[in-house]
Amino acid sequence: MKTHLNVSHNMGSITKSLFLIGVLAFTVGCKNSKKEPISKVETENNITIDLQKQIDDCEAQLEISVPKLTDLTKHPRLIETNETEWKQVPNHKLIWTSGFYPGILWYAYHATGNERWKEEAIKRTEVFEDFKNITEHHDIGFMMFPAYGLGYEIGGKKEYKDILLTSANSLASRFNPNVGTIRSWSNKMHPRWQQHITIIDNMLNLELLFWAAKHGGDQKLYDIAVTHAETTMEKHFRPDLTSWHVLEYDSINGNVLNHHTKQGYADDSRWSRGQAWGVYGYTMVYKETKDKKFLDFAQKITDKYLSLLPEDMVPCWDFDVAHDPNEEKDASAAAVVASALLDLSTFVEKKEDQERYYNAALKMLKSLGSDKYSAVGKADAFLLHSTGAKSLGHEIDVALIYADYYYIEALDRLRKMQEKK
Repeated sequence: MKTHLNVSHNMGSITKSLFLIGVLAFTVGCKNSKKEPISKVETENNITIDLQKQIDDCEAQLEISVPKLTDLTKHPRLIETNETEWKQVPNHKLIWTSGFYPGILWYAYHATGNERWKEEAIKRTEVFEDFKNITEHHDIGFMMFPAYGLGYEIGGKKEYKDILLTSANSLASRFNPNVGTIRSWSNKMHPRWQQHITIIDNMLNLELLFWAAKHGGDQKLYDIAVTHAETTMEKHFRPDLTSWHVLEYDSINGNVLNHHTKQGYADDSRWSRGQAWGVYGYTMVYKETKDKKFLDFAQKITDKYLSLLPEDMVPCWDFDVAHDPNEEKDASAAAVVASALLDLSTFVEKKEDQERYYNAALKMLKSLGSDKYSAVGKADAFLLHSTGAKSLGHEIDVALIYADYYYIEALDRLRKMQEKK
């Protein structure tokens, strides 16, 4: 009897031990599903950023904001000055920012390995599938690629392919071969211009066309993207390598009728985010084409942008009013360029250029992650102090959803670069 009791006791101990081992294994497995921490990033010039902390800060901000954002018919657009929570706007075919919030969630999943963000990204992506048929404007690229494109690339959602191909064809339908560019806006919504309008922002929508051409789409999608980039390179930049915002072309003969702005200080001023769109756009076009003329141009307009920056690497909303300390900053422009520079640093041949662009990107990210620009402890966003359209009287010194998108994209790109090292 005594022996039987000892055996039962031992069996119970073994069972208990196996149970604890199982729990431990499950716990370790869950931990291993998260990305391994990244050490601090330091350059030869002693520029150091705590990359892991900045990624962790983004995740902590999502932990705060995501439970509040429950209406799937809307998306967060901005946080007004001195407010703490996102102002949500409808997921409407004429509102260009719907793709950035799901894009942020896809990058959060990629950067952290936390399945929660993948689940949220899927939920926030799949609510506007019908936007694939938008032909009223060019922003379908901004709307669909951060959501469905990243869902395909990061989330493994291969069923998104046909949605992206349809979206690309919708965008391509706005190409005017007489002009050589994709028409950005409708004249009905922007009556100042009567003919073919192209804005510098349109460069980023080309990524959707390049992606589609690589994934079963027609070759014409690639050709349209290249032609648009070539025409914009020739006609959209001033001799000093800064960009106009809006060009109006004659729809029949392709001649430039007007050089204007919508969001800059003045028609002839240097709107900082416009220059940022150019830097990002031509870096991306080189990545997709490997045509050296685009790399050379990307470097030229990047060097011009960098030459205009203040010490903290975050520009004023328009370079031509930067002399006034009361003018607002635009952290969104800094985030866009930081992300682009990381890519550009891997494409250029000269070691000094590689280091120069990489170091500039790290300086930008360090500044954006600092108390001056970080929203941690202040509002539900990642970044503060962006300016969307001061000339129109709104989105002045606010948090913007696309600033957060390009910021987390840049952090994720830097994380991938560190992992390769």
